[in-house]
Amino acid sequence: MTQTPLSTSNSSPSRGLNITLWVLQVLLAAIFLMAGGFKLVTPAAELAAQGMTMPISLLRVAGASELLGAFGLVLPSLLRIQPKLTPIAASLLGLLVTIAAVMHLAKGEVGAIAPPLVFGGLCAFIAWGRFKAAPIAPKGISNQG
Repeated sequence: MTQTPLSTSNSSPSRGLNITLWVLQVLLAAIFLMAGGFKLVTPAAELAAQGMTMPISLLRVAGASELLGAFGLVLPSLLRIQPKLTPIAASLLGLLVTIAAVMHLAKGEVGAIAPPLVFGGLCAFIAWGRFKAAPIAPKGISNQG
């Protein structure tokens, strides 16, 4: 019996947990794709006008990191090629948004910390889920024993 990308290496994780993780992975990937793409292609003056006052090079690095992280949330598990990269991507994106929350706090933008904290929590849940509760098996590894 072959595994589909939605199957996991653990023989007993809840199907509901696996589906929840996939939904969150795709949702967060879409959010980070949009946010990262925006930071990469938007002119510096427009970013500044929208309140992004960090140096443009730092914004571009953050945007590229978000884009790469978005792909990392989905592709390794979907293709089952190095699926352990998915929880690593989730962990790193969680770190990125935590840094963003701290930067907002340092600038006195208390109202702006809610989205990064929510996204960070969701990234932590995905990392936990794919590291421990419902890891994805690499191609060629069956969960039959």
